[in-house]
Amino acid sequence: MGRAWQGRAQRHPREESTAMNRIDLGIVSDEVSTDFREAAHHAQSWGISIFELRVVKSGRVPLVDRSELQEIQRVVQNEGLRISALSPGIFKYPLNETVKLEEEVTTVLPRTLEMAQEFGASIVIVFGFQRYQGERAEGFQKAVDLMRRAAERATAVGVTLAIENEPGFWCDSGSNTAKLIAAVGSPGLRANWDPCNGYGTAETPYPTGYEAVKQYIANVHVKDTKQGSLIQCVPVGEGAVEWKGQMRALVRDQLVKHVTIETHCLPLIEKSKQNVETLKRYLEDAYINEGVRL
Repeated sequence: MGRAWQGRAQRHPREESTAMNRIDLGIVSDEVSTDFREAAHHAQSWGISIFELRVVKSGRVPLVDRSELQEIQRVVQNEGLRISALSPGIFKYPLNETVKLEEEVTTVLPRTLEMAQEFGASIVIVFGFQRYQGERAEGFQKAVDLMRRAAERATAVGVTLAIENEPGFWCDSGSNTAKLIAAVGSPGLRANWDPCNGYGTAETPYPTGYEAVKQYIANVHVKDTKQGSLIQCVPVGEGAVEWKGQMRALVRDQLVKHVTIETHCLPLIEKSKQNVETLKRYLEDAYINEGVRL
């Protein structure tokens, strides 16, 4: 054993650390096509093999046809792809919609967790409850209680829940998302950080929002906008989000092993490809600036 170890070339500590900083690109499959096979075909030609499942031809996960899921599984296995996360779109209701939220906690979430296990996805993305303007702060504890129940279900099966920040929600900014996660206090609850969704809140998404939430980040969505967070989405680099600095920070801080493109502007295939090319450039610049071995 000792002889085998001595036979290896010893690497400088700086080389060990910098080799870890490479970040892969993934994509939400329906940002290319709701036909997963078609989405995979295009994305693979751009060098992408990591996919987040949200909407497919028969609907939004997990409420989709079983036959379509089986076909997606065949494509994933045959092509050597990876499903990184599922996004069922739950917890978008306001807290007074108790019946609907209870249905999501007890029915939709368990079905999503089961599907995540089938695909080997480690993350299920949720939202942080719509908040009416002027809604009393006392509702925060109800949000905490609901999210804690959801996190307990996910943790029990080894899946991480990641809250995606969105405007008009209790979790809209980086700091408000961090506040809820901290209050829940579960290792199975983390953040799906979306700087674009944080644009227009009381804080600048990068660096302020990022710094507030970064200790909880488990997944990152990449899109850009010129107006509001979702009103006028544009290709990355053409909007208001400071993606060059954000990507450099992600390389430096080593929080995630990939980021997920969420194009949100038409035509999807053309703009998704453009986003891939832009992010590759940003990453290469970040590697150089951070001293990462290329």
